[in-house]
Amino acid sequence: MHEEMPQVRPEGIDGFQLWVNLPAKLKMTQPKYQGILSSEIPKVEVEGGATVRVITGTTNGTTGPVSGIAADPTYLDVSVPAHASFKQQIGSGHSAFAYVFEGDAAFDADHRISHTRLVVFGDGNHVEVATDDSPVRFLLVSGKPLNEQIARYGPFVMNTREEIEQALRDLRNGTFVYKG
Repeated sequence: MHEEMPQVRPEGIDGFQLWVNLPAKLKMTQPKYQGILSSEIPKVEVEGGATVRVITGTTNGTTGPVSGIAADPTYLDVSVPAHASFKQQIGSGHSAFAYVFEGDAAFDADHRISHTRLVVFGDGNHVEVATDDSPVRFLLVSGKPLNEQIARYGPFVMNTREEIEQALRDLRNGTFVYKG
């Protein structure tokens, strides 16, 4: 369990959280949270005209500040201006998705996606995005699949129903690992 309370300014707050499932062997390790300020995220210009903020993973030789995640994710904040393109390699065997939260674009040539939509990619080794008259901004996330059974209940993600029940008992008994 955890509790992060960002400071909300009078003008409001925008942000995304990425929760990463752990492999079974790491499920009961000490919880960890990596809060990253916008000023700590490197920004790179890439071929085709796009700007990429690298949160974790590496793009064009630039590595993001988030590290040490078992799923070996890449997490990019991508802005593609009008009449431009973007191409990103995806790790071999990794799953990938894009969350479009501003504008619209063609993803992998034949799928025009508008905000606010999630695109889940199938097998392949790269993602291609092209814009027409308007820009697009999206999160591109990829990671190594765990290929393990998943059991979910409320905020808990374990591998079996029995592990969920044990976590609930630990929570009631005050022995559950808590990260404040």
